[in-house]
Amino acid sequence: MSRAANATSSGAAHLLTVAAASLTARGIESSRLDAEVLLAHCLGVSRNALIVEVAAGRDRPVPPDAARRFQELIARRERREPVAYLTRHKEFWSLDLEVTPDVLIPRPETEHVVERVLALLPPPGGDPVRVIDVGTGSGAIAIAIAHERPDARVLALDRSAAALSVGGRNAIRYGMQGRVSFILADLLEPVRGPVAAVVSNPPYIKRSEADDIMPDVRDFEPEAALFDDEPGEGILARLVAGAARVLAPGGCLVVEIADARSAEALALLEDSGLWEETGVAPDLAGLKRILQARRRGQT
Repeated sequence: MSRAANATSSGAAHLLTVAAASLTARGIESSRLDAEVLLAHCLGVSRNALIVEVAAGRDRPVPPDAARRFQELIARRERREPVAYLTRHKEFWSLDLEVTPDVLIPRPETEHVVERVLALLPPPGGDPVRVIDVGTGSGAIAIAIAHERPDARVLALDRSAAALSVGGRNAIRYGMQGRVSFILADLLEPVRGPVAAVVSNPPYIKRSEADDIMPDVRDFEPEAALFDDEPGEGILARLVAGAARVLAPGGCLVVEIADARSAEALALLEDSGLWEETGVAPDLAGLKRILQARRRGQT
């Protein structure tokens, strides 16, 4: 039994100390942060409010039901279940999104994808711009784009009906249901162009690399959103071919990729002769993660 489960004090400061120590003992580097997020979630307060109180020496009492729930969540986190699945929330692009084990947890690195699409879209002022988000999951990319560009009409595609349900609820939460539509699809098969942009965070981890992935990710996030089991150049090749078909001349393609396959991905675009302004942009860690290109032709 975890040390957190043995905690008897009802004070927030003591519960946090015991829980963080228990998580640290199991090799979880973000132990204090995780404990704070989970306790704040159980108390129904913000993490900032909780840590300010604790730092000021005001030890908030924790009701027995909340303490019991907290101890249950800490025990699950000790088994490496991601915090976002425990709280069912994850912030992305300053949006509070619902996440469940049916969808990939949105990550800060993927915000670079949104940034690149917004930079490459035609300026506002004309007709609505059509954007396709392939493998939408929680709808994070689609909703962020629609949030920043009121003239955008985003079609969000996914092979998982359960994922589309999560994305749909997130769209409704932010009043986007009129501008973000969700469709069950395998990549771009049902899409007819022309569209202004195709964006995707597709599965790009090879099954042979599974042992290199953190257990928090490998053992809990949906395999279909993580692993590219297709032969050869994999899912990316089909995605690029589909994008070439539906993009208008000058339309942009932006895809999150694995750093280790950035050269291969870039060659896939350049060898086809269908793309221009090709490149791979780094994320904040300097990893080559954001593949981008424009469909050759004049706008």
